[in-house]
Amino acid sequence: MYVYYLRSHPNTPAVTMSPRTYAMALPLSPTLIAALLGGAVLLSACGGGDKPPGAAGAPGGAAPPPAQVGVVTVQPGDVDLLTELPGRLEASRVAQVRARATGIVQQRLFTEGSAVKVGQPLFRIDAAPYEAVLASARAQQAKAEVQVAQTQAQWARLRPLVADKAVSEQEATNAELAVKQAEADLALAKAAVQTASINRGYADVTAPIAGRVGRANVTEGALVAQTDATPMAVVQQIDPLYINFTQSASEAMALARAVESGQLKRNGAQAAAVKVVLEDGTEHPQPGKLLFSDLTVDPTSGQVTLRAEVPNPGGRLLPGLYVRVRLVQAQASDAIALPQQAVTRSPKGDSVMVVDSEGKVSPRPVKLGGQQGGRWVVLDGLKAGEQVMVDGFQKLRGDAPVKAVPWQAPGTAPKAAVPGAAAPAPAPAAK
Repeated sequence: MYVYYLRSHPNTPAVTMSPRTYAMALPLSPTLIAALLGGAVLLSACGGGDKPPGAAGAPGGAAPPPAQVGVVTVQPGDVDLLTELPGRLEASRVAQVRARATGIVQQRLFTEGSAVKVGQPLFRIDAAPYEAVLASARAQQAKAEVQVAQTQAQWARLRPLVADKAVSEQEATNAELAVKQAEADLALAKAAVQTASINRGYADVTAPIAGRVGRANVTEGALVAQTDATPMAVVQQIDPLYINFTQSASEAMALARAVESGQLKRNGAQAAAVKVVLEDGTEHPQPGKLLFSDLTVDPTSGQVTLRAEVPNPGGRLLPGLYVRVRLVQAQASDAIALPQQAVTRSPKGDSVMVVDSEGKVSPRPVKLGGQQGGRWVVLDGLKAGEQVMVDGFQKLRGDAPVKAVPWQAPGTAPKAAVPGAAAPAPAPAAK
């Protein structure tokens, strides 16, 4: 349409009309009419006229090309079934250092928070009273040794005389018994010396285990008592660490039944592998192993307690820390791992969108078996070689066909196919 101004009067407004209408509205000469119509045809041919609907961007009014969607090709294989549970770290060995001797603490021999070895001195208690008792016991032992020597000499002198009837049998018997009595007294003296030596050793408080010692509970000058077993410090072994966590008893029993029926299989002959995930989402570099599962179910929660062991060479993990445990308890055979965005979950069931060879998209119900590394494990519903749609859902227009292109996770480079994992679809052949 074009705007033409009728100049019959200065105040006449502009009128919008086509060239043909304008030519018909004014009594113009045939030559002028032909010129106007020819110009309109020329402008339309150059692209200035109106375009018919549906012809934009497509020569001759052809339909637009099919939308591209990202797909992965199904490749069944053995897939680990991952379970993530909350847990708490615990020292593998804990030793409370307590006073076994009564006295005044004279010296602290360690740095709080440092690593200690077995037998390393930690405290020194005043040992003077115990040294005096030890010296007295040793003197009693020496006295008993002299008594034994005297009685043995007396018996050695009388023994030949017994055969000659030079001494009475009673006198010989008394001499023999005196030797045995002296030897018993010597044994008691030696035991007293050993007891006094042990008590003297208790004055030097040592580390019972290797590990890391915490803060000191007593200071120099404090009175500790053997009878009260005064706590002085705590030594914890944090390499390795224990992880205590719980799992639903029903889930554990269902897993055991699936393994027995052959639906699932154990993850190798060794103990189940364990990964520790910290609060910030980072994963502990050292993998652990499952030690045991408790035989008793908590009646209040229906949970069963499990314990795992994880190496901690650098002391990065600390006892009491809450973590998450990733546990691989079994493997699913002929399963598929799909990206999470490829699976649609609803109260009616789980499904995926499958793209056939003609580009037609159709929903497909599937059976899920849990998550593995940010992927859903599909146990049933898909076949090898099928293409599952991962992205491009917003491009779907009814039953219109689509063009399947290989999907690649953002920020990753193409990798070789892994058994059980859905691989990117092969690129279409060039035409």
